[in-house]
Amino acid sequence: MLLRLFRALMPREEKFIDHFCEHSERIMEAADALHDLLDPTGDRQAAFERILAAEHAADQVTKRTLQAIHRTFITPFDRSDIHALITAMDDTVDFIEEAAQRIMIYGVTEFTPEMRQMADAARQCARLLREGVPLLGSINKNVMHLQRMSVEISRIEGETDTLLRACLSRLTAGEHDPKRFVILKEIYELLEEIVDHCDDVTNVVDGIVIEQV
Repeated sequence: MLLRLFRALMPREEKFIDHFCEHSERIMEAADALHDLLDPTGDRQAAFERILAAEHAADQVTKRTLQAIHRTFITPFDRSDIHALITAMDDTVDFIEEAAQRIMIYGVTEFTPEMRQMADAARQCARLLREGVPLLGSINKNVMHLQRMSVEISRIEGETDTLLRACLSRLTAGEHDPKRFVILKEIYELLEEIVDHCDDVTNVVDGIVIEQV
């Protein structure tokens, strides 16, 4: 109670919310580019370069955020939560970049409908994060919106996890080329992991909401 009163009387450092919003834009850019990377009619190299640029920019936002934690006296919420949130967000971009790197390294040019479905799921989650993260600037006014974001991303994550299991089951039963099996399995798992990390972000947000309300 005293801590809340103290925080209310002191000026708040709002830059953290700006950092989160900026990072969510980089996640969206990377997810859009991943979708384009899996589009057989698109410019794959250009999409890949967009992912690399978004990942690099996201790293810079993460670095600035972590540095700000140490030099800021008053923060919008607990420092450990700020660290956990920006780290979870950065992990999401990192896995988009990792999936793209593997696709390019392995020279994969044909993608299954399920792969594109997973990329679509990642883009849906990225869009929800971009819409939801700014609401952390006024948590008490936006509890329901933040909870809906969390529920929706969790639903998408569950569907994507189910899709992954089905893909791996079919792959195990029907793919007889060991090299192709390994490549496809890794790409499926990396794409699903992106959605998992989006869900990890909402888990951190859920914790912040509980502490602040």
